[in-house]
Amino acid sequence: MTNMFRKAAFAAASAGALMLAANAASAQANLTGETSSPGNSPHLMMIHLADVAAREGVADIQVQEGQTATNSIVNVAEGKSDMVTAPTILYFLLEAGRGPFSAIGEDGAALAANVQAIAPYNAGAYGLITPVSSGIQSYQDLAGKTVWNGPPRGAALTVGRQTITFGSGGFKDGEDYKGYQTNWGELPSVLVDGSADAVMVPITSPSDRVVTMLSTGDVNIISVPKDIFEGEAMQRFFSAPGNAPVVIPGENLGYGEDQGVNLISEDNVFRSPGVPFATMVRAGLDFDTVKALTATYIASLDELKQRAPYGGTVNFDVLDQKTTGFCGGLTLKYHPGAVAAWEEAGYDVPDCAKPE
Repeated sequence: MTNMFRKAAFAAASAGALMLAANAASAQANLTGETSSPGNSPHLMMIHLADVAAREGVADIQVQEGQTATNSIVNVAEGKSDMVTAPTILYFLLEAGRGPFSAIGEDGAALAANVQAIAPYNAGAYGLITPVSSGIQSYQDLAGKTVWNGPPRGAALTVGRQTITFGSGGFKDGEDYKGYQTNWGELPSVLVDGSADAVMVPITSPSDRVVTMLSTGDVNIISVPKDIFEGEAMQRFFSAPGNAPVVIPGENLGYGEDQGVNLISEDNVFRSPGVPFATMVRAGLDFDTVKALTATYIASLDELKQRAPYGGTVNFDVLDQKTTGFCGGLTLKYHPGAVAAWEEAGYDVPDCAKPE
């Protein structure tokens, strides 16, 4: 799409969203949403969506923060909540009844069918961050250390453990290092209170989580070694549903030379698994509400990108199949109302991600 066409499409989307909002003002929807703790793109997206939806008279979204996405996606699937910000891998695992949903088993497929997406983005990349004072400068240095690697259960913990295993050449939680888990709401304290020697957590470029840790002293961001990152095992990992590689030159991480953030990498390039996310809704949510909600979101994308320093780097407006991780082994589809809103705004929704 050319820049001129994109600008025209955006203007049309803005006008369309306002018109939809005006029509819905007399019958504003009351919705519930669940998201993570502050400091990342999923939380930013949900709070922004709630703000603009209320402002334009489309919906009043009661947002529960600090939630574990593993529980939240089930709540949406069971109709207990209307929307959730969640990594796309959770949809795959729920549908298959695997991982954190193993107790659900075969019933997971029926539950997953009740969930559809309205907007994709990412939560940055899994980053191993550590105070310089800890002395940790590599994945191998995690031996015998305490590492915060996620909430007590869920996709973040699974991928956090996997990333440490890959980066270290085989370290296991509870054997080679002591894994430490808390809920998302306690993470800000963990970043500064010394309860963990290192933290494996999704970070953006720049990241509020790195800045929080900086309050205690200089911080190391440790890249997955290049040979491991480009090796066969990790490339197979990236081809699985819900995974994507992230490669960022050090100068693009978003920190100044004198800010006390040190990238540890053999070639000044940060490499780590990415975190494809989507905001998902109940499949049964009516077409007009979802279309109006999505259209209002699209019309406010420029505003959203300005709400955080990393706002322009997490692909809030990218629907590309490879970038978002949709299709292939991931059967997650967009809600019909979302498809209509994106296409009317001039975006291409991959056919494989449209509902049948």
